[in-house]
Parts: sequence; C-alpha cells; structure tokens
Amino acid sequence: MRITMISAGLVGLTLLAACEEPEPILRGERYGTREVLRTAAPDAATPVNSARPVAVPAPVNNADWAQAPVSPFARTGNAALSRAPALAFAVNIGTGDGKRTRLNVDPVVGGGRVFVMDAGHVVSAVTPSGQIAWRKPMIPVRDAADQAQGGGLAYDNGRLYVTSGFGRVTALDAASGAEIWTQRLGNTATGAPSVAGGLVYLTSGDELGWAIEADTGRIRWDSTGLGDINNVAGAPTPAVSDDLVIFAYGSGGVQALFRQGGLRRWSADVVGTRQGSALATVTDITGGPVISGNKVFVGNHSGRVVGFNLDSGERLWTAKLGALGPVWSTTDSVFLVSDENRLVRLDANSGEQVWAVELPGYVAVRKPQRKRDSAYAHHGPIMAGGRLVVASSDGLLRSFDPVNGALLSAIPIPGGATTAPVVAGGTLYVVSATGQLLAYR
Repeated sequence: MRITMISAGLVGLTLLAACEEPEPILRGERYGTREVLRTAAPDAATPVNSARPVAVPAPVNNADWAQAPVSPFARTGNAALSRAPALAFAVNIGTGDGKRTRLNVDPVVGGGRVFVMDAGHVVSAVTPSGQIAWRKPMIPVRDAADQAQGGGLAYDNGRLYVTSGFGRVTALDAASGAEIWTQRLGNTATGAPSVAGGLVYLTSGDELGWAIEADTGRIRWDSTGLGDINNVAGAPTPAVSDDLVIFAYGSGGVQALFRQGGLRRWSADVVGTRQGSALATVTDITGGPVISGNKVFVGNHSGRVVGFNLDSGERLWTAKLGALGPVWSTTDSVFLVSDENRLVRLDANSGEQVWAVELPGYVAVRKPQRKRDSAYAHHGPIMAGGRLVVASSDGLLRSFDPVNGALLSAIPIPGGATTAPVVAGGTLYVVSATGQLLAYR
C-alpha cells in the first residue's frame, strides 16, 4: 500500500513539473513530411526562359540521311524542308507496335531509297514515290519474330548494314536486299551502327563495343565496358570523329577509342540523379554520345547531361536534367528532349539552360483508380527548315523556334510517331506506330 502511494505521488510531481514548464513552440511555417522530401532546391530550380540568337547553318538540300546523326560526317546541320510540309504518301511497311514487340528502328535514306525495319524484323526499301522495292526478313532460322526486338540501320557505299536484337549484324546489297555477310555477336544488338573508314561500329548488349570490317564482316577489334542490368531497351549509336570512336554503356560509362586499333584514349562516367524530382534512377545512357566540334555531349536517363572535351575527356559542364535521346547540337546550343518531357535548349559552352517548353506528358487516364496510364514518347529533335522538329506518339509533328522555343506548327501524324524523323531530298520521313512510313513535303 505504501509503495502504491509513493508511486502515485511521483506521478503527480511529474505532471506538476510538466505544467510548470510548457514545451516551447518554434516560430515559422509548418511543412508536411512529404513536402520536405519533395523539395530539392539545387536540381529543382527552374531557370527563367530567355531568347538568344542561334547559329543555325544555312539550309542544305541533302540527298541522303544515311546514318544516325551522332557523328559530324553523318549530320546535316539544317536540312532543307518546307515550312508547311504536307503528307505526300503513306506506305505500309509491315508490323507495327504491339504488346510484345516495338517498332523503334529509325529510317535511313541513301542511294535513292528509304530503308526501314518493322517490329517483325523485316527490312524494306522504299522509293521516293512510296513504292516497295524489296523486303528482307532478318529473323534467324530457329527463332521467332517476338523473341527479340530493336535494331538499327546504316547505309554506306551501296550497302545497308542491319543490327538486330537477335545478336547479329548483316550487310545487305542496298539495290536488291541480297545478303553479303552476317556476323554473330553473342549478344543483342539493339542500337544503330555507325560506318566510317571501312569499319562498322556498334554496341552489343550494354557493355561491348565492336569494330567490324565493312567489306568482309570480320571482327577488327572489340572493347568491354561496364554493364548494368537496370537499363533502357536500345544501345546508343557510337559517334565517330576523324580519329576517335565514342562508345557509351549501360553503367553510364563513356569510352573514347582510336578508330583503327581500339586503343583507349580516355574514359569517363555520366552519373547522378536529379534530387527530389528524379523520375528514374536508371544509370543507362539514353542520350547517346554526339560529337560537335571539339565537344562530346552525353546524357543519362536519371537526370544528367554532360559536355566533354573530345580530345582529352575533360568534363566541361554538367546539366542537372536527363536526355531521352541523342541531343541536337549547333556551334552554340544543345537541344534535347528531357526526361521530364520538355524540349530544352542549353548553352553548348556552359551547359546553362536557355529555355525549356513543355511537351505532352501522359495519356489520359482510362481507369479512375489509376493515377497515370502511359507516357507519350517524343522523338528528336532535329533541325530542318531552320526549325526544331519533334515527332510524337500523341499524333503530331511539331516544329519550334530554336531562338525562344515557341511552337510554330503542329501537323498530324496518323497513328502517332514511333521513330525519329529524318529529312532527305526536301522530304521528311517518319514511321508510325501502326507500321506506316509517312512522307511529308
């Protein structure tokens, strides 16, 4: 009984002490825990848009768009194109996007033909008038079309070089589609190749770069980088300069190798995520290397774009945003579609953001219980007719003013775009998700 009374007394004293010394209340605005976690001042700060002159090259009526425009020799800085192009023709090229397959191979133009590959791995040659000249299935004998996806095309000197998710690179006669040689790589080859100086450069898997002799298909050399299992489908196209080839790998690693022998000149990493507002933490290089002058521009999926010195690999600047595809560069500016679905212009010398404009983000929700359904895809940009052109899966081909980012036009794309646009002979070509090659003049 006595112990109980003592305990009760102690409790009473404690309560009295608490009443005599009230807890101090700190002054200032209160924030919820989630709001604090979403706040990331350095990366989330939005620069004010501004208009600055752009060094846009004079328009060129180029006959070819033979390879991915990541290398200076393969890029037309400002292809001639009408300011109001209209749909000239649409031709069925085969299988479009499906639940198990994706049509994601950009067209190329060379030797008076447009070359495309559908989601079923069938390559077609199309004339400028919209006629199918030939078709060539690229599926190995013991495989099925839905067992792989992706690949790429490059045209050079009368030959079409084809990579595929089946782990092969094949040289075809561009006039007839006849197979000249095939090289097995032992891993997927889901990115487009680059061809220069008698060598075909490509990346297989997410960690191996190849140099293959264009005439014979023999392996000249290979180089291994670091891989990562958490990657985006599709390998970056190697970028080629006068003496170097730049590979990028799934780990975010970048290698500069001498073209002929494969000796490493320098290596670097593109790492980091946008703090507080990162949409993904995938380290894969999605903004594949692009050579412009003495610089190389590379971006990853998680929130970083980096400018490197081409000769030394010195990091010149880092922008805290991601790139969903290769950038488009002029002498003073870098244009890209960011991981936040924005068309962005950066200063090529400092990485400073000049302007950013919103692109459509997400498809309208179909089920009330789901916050989001699926995201729109935006392909590009490229420079044509003095404008930045972006082809989008929402069914529009948009052009923007490179000076201030203003929307100048929006032209319907039946079925929505599933590849980047290319321009040759004053005609813009793009492939739709329904498996059609569309031509605009």
